[in-house]
Amino acid sequence: MPHTIDSILAHYESDSAATRANLAKLLSHGKLGGSGKLIVLAVDQGFEHGPSRSFAVNHAAYDPHYHFQLAIDAGLSGFAAPLGLLESGAKTFADKIPTILKMNSGNSLVAGEPNQAITACVDDAVRLGCSGIGFTIYPGSDHTYEMIEKMKDLIAEAKSKGLFVIIWSYPRGNMSSAGETGLDVVSYGAHMACLLGAHIVKVKIPTDHLEKEVDRQALIAGKIPYKTLEDRIEYVVKSCFAGRRMVIFSGGAKKTDKELLEEVHDVKKGGGFGSIIGRNLFQRPRQEALSLIDEMIRIYKGK
Repeated sequence: MPHTIDSILAHYESDSAATRANLAKLLSHGKLGGSGKLIVLAVDQGFEHGPSRSFAVNHAAYDPHYHFQLAIDAGLSGFAAPLGLLESGAKTFADKIPTILKMNSGNSLVAGEPNQAITACVDDAVRLGCSGIGFTIYPGSDHTYEMIEKMKDLIAEAKSKGLFVIIWSYPRGNMSSAGETGLDVVSYGAHMACLLGAHIVKVKIPTDHLEKEVDRQALIAGKIPYKTLEDRIEYVVKSCFAGRRMVIFSGGAKKTDKELLEEVHDVKKGGGFGSIIGRNLFQRPRQEALSLIDEMIRIYKGK
């Protein structure tokens, strides 16, 4: 086993051999295998935003098999999606790429406080041969405590069955719009995910906005730099148990190649463990998406 993977797995001191093997499988797969970096394709946008906004720009993306094949051909580390999408390619793509069952989702037809519904169970992940499960929490929502209590049992069950856990930690609700991606809020949400028992944390790219004056004063007193994106990435990694838990960063809404690759450079320089990306791949023509991934991989490999 490459030393990089071994050193990462050493941080997961309480996990079973089966869970650590699934983490090793993810870290070993694809063009970044053995590098200690990850790029995961996540396709849950059909649930979150609907098929029109998600796939009309690229008609091939209405077909679930398109996403499996894109992730495989791009040499990605893994593929995350809700139950029905993974079921649609379970036989065709079995064992061709590590899969992650996204176990909760929201939808844009519902107004009100941010929330998500559980849409699958851990046994579904086992049945489909998944390596891990994933779900979203919204720190700051009025539903935060309810979501955390639901996650507690799912996390314990997943670990008991040898699966790893990814938490999408997206602060929303009782904060400003700018606060959702502010450094103090993003790092708080990331730390909460670690405390809940996540093996891997997914967060949005943090801005230099600080939502809470008390946090701004704490960063100043601690002499923690945060004006550059590299500094902010480094601080989010520090907030994830000083790098003892992997944190990967969302691609977010579709960006230009230049914008996305600049972010990837800063994630790499700041010590982030990689990217989890969706619309920035499947909303591009296939060949453009593959070329973009090659550039991201080159950056994460330090080339």
